Amino acid sequence: MKNFNKITALLLSVGMIGSLAACGGAAQTSTPPASGAPAASGEPSTGVTEDSAGNILAADGSFEIAMITDKGDINDKSFNQGTWEGIKNYCSENGKTCKYYKPAAATTDDYVTSMEQAIKDGAKVVVTPGFLFEEPVYKVQDQYPDVKFILIDGNPNDAVQPNPTYKTADNTVGVLFSEEQVGYLAGYAAVKDGYTNLGFMGGMAVPAVVRYGYGFVQGADAAAAELGETVNMNYYYTGDFAATPEAQTMAAGWYTSGTEVIFGCGGSVGNSVMAAAEASSGKVIGVDVDQSSESDTVISSAMKGLSSAVEQMLDHYYNDSFPGGQNLTLGAADNAVELPMATSKWNNFTQEDYDTLFSKLASGEITLKKDTDAEIPTDLGCANVTLNYIAE
Repeated sequence: MKNFNKITALLLSVGMIGSLAACGGAAQTSTPPASGAPAASGEPSTGVTEDSAGNILAADGSFEIAMITDKGDINDKSFNQGTWEGIKNYCSENGKTCKYYKPAAATTDDYVTSMEQAIKDGAKVVVTPGFLFEEPVYKVQDQYPDVKFILIDGNPNDAVQPNPTYKTADNTVGVLFSEEQVGYLAGYAAVKDGYTNLGFMGGMAVPAVVRYGYGFVQGADAAAAELGETVNMNYYYTGDFAATPEAQTMAAGWYTSGTEVIFGCGGSVGNSVMAAAEASSGKVIGVDVDQSSESDTVISSAMKGLSSAVEQMLDHYYNDSFPGGQNLTLGAADNAVELPMATSKWNNFTQEDYDTLFSKLASGEITLKKDTDAEIPTDLGCANVTLNYIAE
């Protein structure tokens, strides 16, 4: 990723920050954390070791930082893995300890149970990746005021529809990304590179996935308008983040019918798309992290700074500057989204093209519609993209 100094500057400018948007180790039995605020500074601990599950623990098995996985796992090549890698990087570089928990099921009750178990086991910081943690964090943040919560891809709320109550407590920070911006970069680059038959296969239609998809449509539309082309695009949410035979079969059908590039957007859904591409000589755009090493079919990845953002939040915690009570949105202006041009396989879309487009997004010259602006992708008003929107 690009340098994230801007994120640090943003966090330190407290008056300027606000919301711009809206299996793991088995539970260990240990002494619950003592009452009172956790020690947030001091010399790094010594004698830490990594166990067979990948947790970094103190000699007595204790730890300070916990991550609760979303529907995927820490090897999903997507947002769970990106978040866990950020935690481990921070711990390895600073002598800190961490452990991840995989809930029994992807439900609010199971998420809460895992979070409470982590706290009982000694966690001082709990990191939760994904929109599905908005309600669980809302439920536990006030019950454990001495624990810090880092919510990636969401802001805590009670999930009461149609008008949920939002509250980010002083011991919690919510971090969102402008996924629509990097989705735009991917869609624009694909069309400028000569691809006019595209596909978007998302996982669950959670806000982050929707923003990726809407940006992808708008980027393709903008490039098509410049080139005087019309783009055809299949668009579908699988309803899950798992690799499934059904998703692979659908992707294979798209490739057979003429789709050239599919944006596989949502955890292991991308693995289904890659498998179909490998059998069909198709192309893939990855998501969240650089997925070029996963398959030769990956021509680029729509990345966001999961690892760097988590490291920044942890660094602020250990330096007594935790941005509690705030909801942050990080995008191009913060160098928090990007296409990895060094590993991308574009034929016509150049680094100069990328830099020009990126600067327009960062400056606000290009503004985009996102999940709160359109109910479905066909409502985006993109005249140069013919959308085949397939409802779940």
